[in-house]
Amino acid sequence: MKLATFEKNGKQLAGVVDTAKKEILDLSAASGGNAAFASMLALIEAGAPALAEAKKLAGERKKEAVVPLDGTKLLAPIPVPPQMRDASVYATHVKNAPRGMQRYLARKSQGEEAAAKIQAEPDVPPVYRQLPVYYITNRFSVVGPDTTVTWPRYSELMDFELEFGVYIGKPAKNVTAANAKDYIFGYTIFNDFSARDQQVIEMQGRLGPTKGKSFDMGNSMGPWIVTPDELGDPEKMNVEVRVNGETWAKNTTADMLHTFEKMIEHISKDETLHPGEFIGSGTVGNCCGLEQDRFLKDGDTIELHVDKIGVLRNKVVRQK
Repeated sequence: MKLATFEKNGKQLAGVVDTAKKEILDLSAASGGNAAFASMLALIEAGAPALAEAKKLAGERKKEAVVPLDGTKLLAPIPVPPQMRDASVYATHVKNAPRGMQRYLARKSQGEEAAAKIQAEPDVPPVYRQLPVYYITNRFSVVGPDTTVTWPRYSELMDFELEFGVYIGKPAKNVTAANAKDYIFGYTIFNDFSARDQQVIEMQGRLGPTKGKSFDMGNSMGPWIVTPDELGDPEKMNVEVRVNGETWAKNTTADMLHTFEKMIEHISKDETLHPGEFIGSGTVGNCCGLEQDRFLKDGDTIELHVDKIGVLRNKVVRQK
């Protein structure tokens, strides 16, 4: 199933999306106000019985509970996730990203010729193969598809990152990779907007990104959650980045250094993960401007396409 959070009459509602018919089934209306469908987070917390009931209601498809997909405002699947963690498990990005940052610094201090000499790392640092490195990001700065994202005033280099990730479906602690699939509720697309010039400075402090990532509207997610039974193998999907309709990058989700199951195993060691928490994959190789030495401009529309999920679209604008 595809499950979305949408807005209707000023309320945030959970629904089942039928992309073929371009419709959304309002689960609360279809169920007669079942509390399990009061929100996406409520649905996840209600567990397998609620998901089974949602599937049943989608099959019955009461006409009075259906709204057209076109013209309906979609929000992030969970507008305020209980927690957000973002990993970095694509070797190409891990090798190329430092080059992009060094290239920026060299260009700024020494000029274009010096920047052109900067090479990518020959391999990822050993720690990236040892464990799924991640950071905790701002769960309050989440927006959904077709939202206009405001550019932080302190940055001149606005960037995108094509990622995808999982929502946790039930409490998880000391989970093994072998059974971690049982804890994945579903998948969505994640655009980890980044203020690269700020990030270059703060990463020298060796504590991870702060204002380079954490600003209002910096985490775009959506357009909906796709459940594991519909998505299939998460490492067999084509991805594409388009800016103003022009293709900037293509790749696949293959070649992850660590699977989502491994991520859940690592993160849940003596730490409880709660329903609705989000874990991002990190940037798919070459699917950000930093790797391409090409950044967003005021007014650009960025589209991230991931097979079996859909398209996450946002426009970025400078603040006056």
